[in-house]
Amino acid sequence: MKIAIAKWEDRISPVFDVSESLLLIDIDRKSRKEHRTVTLIHRHPLQRAREVADLGVDVLICGAISHALERSLIGAGIEVNGFICGNIDLVTEAYLDGRLAQDRFQMPGTSLKDHLLKASPEAGPDMPSDQNIEADNKRS
Repeated sequence: MKIAIAKWEDRISPVFDVSESLLLIDIDRKSRKEHRTVTLIHRHPLQRAREVADLGVDVLICGAISHALERSLIGAGIEVNGFICGNIDLVTEAYLDGRLAQDRFQMPGTSLKDHLLKASPEAGPDMPSDQNIEADNKRS
């Protein structure tokens, strides 16, 4: 499994839509196998979702995230754990141990329970095609 964590120094980046880097961690039997940091290029939600999907990411852990970007990632089959905050090592351990829902990892003013209900995969769009991305760019 490959986990991507929106990174800002040693913490979760506060807003994924403008985050500049991802920490990619390959997980093997609940332990870190290897990791690397990649720089994100795209800012447009559909392009950013494609960029993350092309990295082979299974799970994204991030801070705040726009609805459009979240839906695109979910549509690409990526599990999104948004509105998370804290030290990257502690958040990673919490995710692996099933403790990410603890209040200490939730951004202030957010409710994980409410967010999870809104992020149901059944409501998500399919991953946008390259034609849809190009058409959307022409409108911008």
